[in-house]
Amino acid sequence: MNSSTEVKELVRNWYGGVASGSRGCCSPTTASRDASIDMGYSAAELASLPAGADLGLGCGNPQALAAMRSGEVVVDLGSGAGIDCFLAARQVGAAGRVIGVDMTHEMLAKSRANAKRVGAENVEFRLGEIEHLPIADNTADVVISNCVINLVPDKEQVYREAFRVLKPGGRIGIADVVNTAPLPAELMSDATLLCACLAGAATTRQIEEWLAATGFTDIRITIKPGSRELVESWAPGKGIAGFAASATIECRKPADPLL
Repeated sequence: MNSSTEVKELVRNWYGGVASGSRGCCSPTTASRDASIDMGYSAAELASLPAGADLGLGCGNPQALAAMRSGEVVVDLGSGAGIDCFLAARQVGAAGRVIGVDMTHEMLAKSRANAKRVGAENVEFRLGEIEHLPIADNTADVVISNCVINLVPDKEQVYREAFRVLKPGGRIGIADVVNTAPLPAELMSDATLLCACLAGAATTRQIEEWLAATGFTDIRITIKPGSRELVESWAPGKGIAGFAASATIECRKPADPLL
């Protein structure tokens, strides 16, 4: 890829195809439900979802990180068909609100149809890039994301935007793929591996530096034990498990010192 614009269009077209059914997802040999259970979702969580909300595209379960509470506002970066938004909506209740942001028209159509089907009045989906969120400052108590930031060319800008939309004292709970060893050139330039959430990943050190520079505190990045097998299943025969793994990313925006 020669430019960030080309990368974005590649990713947009790829996941538009996933949403419309013309392209398989990251783990084509595994049913989405089984893949999601492997990522940390419970059978009860998956059973509560509207049909079509779970596409098996994640690499973890941000619900388990964010400890969302009744009445909170949640923002989901790269919300896809809505799996994490609908689960978050159950946690924050009618007094809370969930905003999903996705740049793919086909995914938005799918998630909005799902929301209408189940009458999810505390969930909304907005068109936008996660580097430029269509959300006001100091809106969210929690920002979540599931295996999306690795797809973005300017990842540091994503974290700056997350910081901006969080209220003072707000927190992030993110599942993403991280780079654990330098990728060979032939893997780095593989467009399929980029769209499969593998070739564009950053190192944990890079992410820690971006978060700290943005102003986040209490930064904790943890590589998930056993996640390499899941990652390898996305690109069989490529040996990608030697270079990437799934991780959880947690941190907090400092509270307003005047309060």
